[in-house]
Amino acid sequence: MTKLKMGIIGVGGIAQSRHIPSYQQLKEKVELVAVYDTNQTRAQEVAEKNHIPFVFSNYNDLFEEVDAVTICTPNKFHAEISIAALDAGVHVLCEKPMAMNARECELMIEAAEKSNKLLSIAYHYRWLESAMLAKKSSPEIGDPLVTRVQALRRRKVPGWGVFTNKELQGGGSLIDYGCHYLDLALWLLNDPEPVAVMGKTYNRLSKMPNQLNDWGTFDHQTFDVDDHVSAYITFENDISMLFECTWAANIKEDQVHLSISGTNGGMNVFPYEFYQPKHGAFMTTEASVKDNQKTAGYLQAKNFVESCLGEAALISKAAHAMKVTRIIDSIYQSNQCGSIVTL
Repeated sequence: MTKLKMGIIGVGGIAQSRHIPSYQQLKEKVELVAVYDTNQTRAQEVAEKNHIPFVFSNYNDLFEEVDAVTICTPNKFHAEISIAALDAGVHVLCEKPMAMNARECELMIEAAEKSNKLLSIAYHYRWLESAMLAKKSSPEIGDPLVTRVQALRRRKVPGWGVFTNKELQGGGSLIDYGCHYLDLALWLLNDPEPVAVMGKTYNRLSKMPNQLNDWGTFDHQTFDVDDHVSAYITFENDISMLFECTWAANIKEDQVHLSISGTNGGMNVFPYEFYQPKHGAFMTTEASVKDNQKTAGYLQAKNFVESCLGEAALISKAAHAMKVTRIIDSIYQSNQCGSIVTL
């Protein structure tokens, strides 16, 4: 059996905690052959630890040794490296969000179409057990009407990496954390077309001195990304979404809520519940599921590898991920102009 030769570009936390372990579990189908990182010492250490034979100081040279790459760099470099890989005839799995803005996403898709190679974006929440069950049962709600999304953390601004660096990341809680739930909601809604967005972003809390923060320290004086975002989004077919995400809310505890109310029923994803008027009563169905981030990462990697090998259909497609980025762009734009943005 021919194995897929995989390269890793950017060997920081997400590569070491999710992607490399996932590919190692798939050793019958994929072989980790090369890594690249701007930090050559770290690249060498990761390669030695994981028995990866090649360490490159130029990612363009890496493309010559692999069939596919997984890109785990700051957001600023997603488009540049993805396009270079696709132009070199290499399949790409790129970490979320797809890019810094929708225009970069368009260029990435153009490169994928030109090269006839796969381009997938690592929205691994789709592979959580609750999410997969929700996807299977979503037709039973009838026509979706109102979707509610809340991804809220109590004072957990990431105090490591480059998460609060606007130049490298393009934004804060929305582009880092909220994007996962936007992608998941759109997937469950069968990819509707957005029509209009009204958004508001905040960072007042994180710009205050004497921070009490659960996830490390950061400089409040240079903090220039969003730590709290709210939005109202409308789609074709009379679908609307109430959306909120935050790194730094003053709330009792972290909260995650994603629910869809439809004409025939409704459901909540975390935890999974299904609501339906039936047999003359209001019925609530619960499911015993266990969401595991590592398992979701493995299933994502498995789908990408098998898709590259022609054994499966790709689940997380670039065109869907670009729609998420278009909405993110519109939320930021709406906040800047103080009015509704139409798409």
